[in-house]
Amino acid sequence: MNILLTGGAGFIGSNFINYFTAKHEKINVVNLDLLTYAGNLENLKDSESRKNYTFVKGSILDRKLIEELFEKFKFDHVINFAAESHVDRSILSSEPFYMTNVIGTTTLLDVAKKFGVERFLQVSTDEVYGSLGATGKFSETTPISPNSPYSASKAAADMAVMAFYHTHGFPAVITRCSNNYGPYQFPEKLIPLMIINALNGKKLPVYGDGMNVRDWIYVLDHAKAIELVLFKGKLGEIYNVGADSEKPNIEIVKLILSNLDKTEDLIEYVKDRPGHDRRYAIDSSKIEKELGWKPEISFDEGMKATINWYLENKTWWERILNKEYLTYYEEQYGKSLEG
Repeated sequence: MNILLTGGAGFIGSNFINYFTAKHEKINVVNLDLLTYAGNLENLKDSESRKNYTFVKGSILDRKLIEELFEKFKFDHVINFAAESHVDRSILSSEPFYMTNVIGTTTLLDVAKKFGVERFLQVSTDEVYGSLGATGKFSETTPISPNSPYSASKAAADMAVMAFYHTHGFPAVITRCSNNYGPYQFPEKLIPLMIINALNGKKLPVYGDGMNVRDWIYVLDHAKAIELVLFKGKLGEIYNVGADSEKPNIEIVKLILSNLDKTEDLIEYVKDRPGHDRRYAIDSSKIEKELGWKPEISFDEGMKATINWYLENKTWWERILNKEYLTYYEEQYGKSLEG
């Protein structure tokens, strides 16, 4: 079996590859990633020596390259992780989000349809549903109502995937997951940003009143859900993935400070970002009942593991902060990411 996996140098994609290639030695994974700022090949050191892993630098907007890869590797499945994903960046400049997340996805769909793949798994997000009030949870039948350029671009991509399914009988399936945390998460995101700032004695910026609520899941649990949907998910279906761990942002920040023996005077409340969704919560009963998936790692266990990982891997995040990680591709493949 051969799998085209896009965006595998990012946080979730790299965790999935490290887990999947170690477990499935006879399944070949080709990782296509453009290596934009959040793509870091150092995340994949565990997989580089494995015979069932191949890296290709390139964009999901490059139809010619994708067709060449299909002709060479005869892919059975596609897993699309590739996405611009940081809400703050989408507010500053939305065009890259629509280009990658919408046009890139439709390019993949076109080529995958042409070559007759057996399954196309679109990795999406709970943010396409919009914002919840004080009660309730997102189910797969909740109408999509995105509120940021990022979530709007992901919602458009999801609609393109389902349009291919309904129009062409295309073998597609979608997962929508809650907020991930764990090793290798880029330092602009909430949990790694707060850990690193606390370790460096810097202020921890908290949007608004800090009471925006997210449903948190450890990244390895998400990886196992994707694996299960890839092999057993019903075509044409959407599967929500969450760990039933709702936490307001300020609680996360205070937990990190407590674990690092830092004082709360490092917290700095800042102006809220535009269109900031108040609450997300995932109903995962469908994937639990139909496929037998359940999260295995509790929030407390996962947070301790995550904080310890950042403590033990200072060199990894320091290389990101000073941009030294950008030289890794050149060192491995003889080409520079810059210029």
